[in-house]
Amino acid sequence: MQTIVGVLRGGPSREHDVSLRTGAAILANLPEERYSTRDIYIDRQGVWHDRGRPTPPERILRQVDVILNGLHGEYGEDGEVQKLLTRFGVPYAGADSFGSYFAMHKVMAKTRAQEEGLLTPEFRYIERTEDSAEGAGDAVRSFHQPVVVKPVGWGSSVGVSIVGGYAPVLAAVQKLFADGAPGVLIEEYIKGKEATAGVVEGLRGESLYALPSVEIIPPTNDFYSYESKYSGTTQHVCPGNFSRVVAEELQHAARTMHRTLNVRHYSRSDFIVTPKGIYYLETNTLPALTSESLLPKSLAAVGVTLRDFLSHLVNLALGR
Repeated sequence: MQTIVGVLRGGPSREHDVSLRTGAAILANLPEERYSTRDIYIDRQGVWHDRGRPTPPERILRQVDVILNGLHGEYGEDGEVQKLLTRFGVPYAGADSFGSYFAMHKVMAKTRAQEEGLLTPEFRYIERTEDSAEGAGDAVRSFHQPVVVKPVGWGSSVGVSIVGGYAPVLAAVQKLFADGAPGVLIEEYIKGKEATAGVVEGLRGESLYALPSVEIIPPTNDFYSYESKYSGTTQHVCPGNFSRVVAEELQHAARTMHRTLNVRHYSRSDFIVTPKGIYYLETNTLPALTSESLLPKSLAAVGVTLRDFLSHLVNLALGR
């Protein structure tokens, strides 16, 4: 009897379109001989759809054995949909609600990294829009310019900007609050090579299998922005052009953050490699699986197909 796998995609976040592509990749690569798939679309207002019709989540979830979560950003990656799946007793791949929320909150994640002895860029955290002027002034006085301004809880570099000077920094902070950011991080700008490293639980007999690091080379005069992530203009080198020592340090740091953030099954952590050391940026609990995405490239580098990886996730979710 085939296992019925529900695939969540879409969602009410700024990463709706990327999620559609991740979901499409999951649906296209789940082995047909082993699984029966259900394409579960969630629109931008958060309404669930089954076979093109709005349908209550509880009705959809009663008809599946397991969920693969292709959502990104708010609702899908911050622990909200995980609460719903847990409430209805549906097994699912990826971090649980607590781990999802903890990892997506960049201040909490960076604090845990510091506690584990990892380097991370210094930062100022602004929780309320009325504190924007004071926070921007403090950051401009404290850090060399430019600085990185980012929302505390979004992914895919949505809303991230690199700006310098009080007026531009304040404007960037105010724009994020106006766009609905739950908080704003102003971070010192660290120059170096951008890198990422993935971790998969239970792969090839290892409790935490570290995938090869990927070196990320954005277009000239750009960082790894939302546009450069999905425009095809960024180079991804896997394994990255790092020394053996640095490559091992990246893998160790990725394992460390996977453990300390209490995430499950798989994750991908981002870093900046500099002559002074490796700086931790953030951890993705539901890495994208599009053709431009980093995790599939690091899996391919060790001979793991997306088809095999997805089967592994189903088994992890079902506790096999």
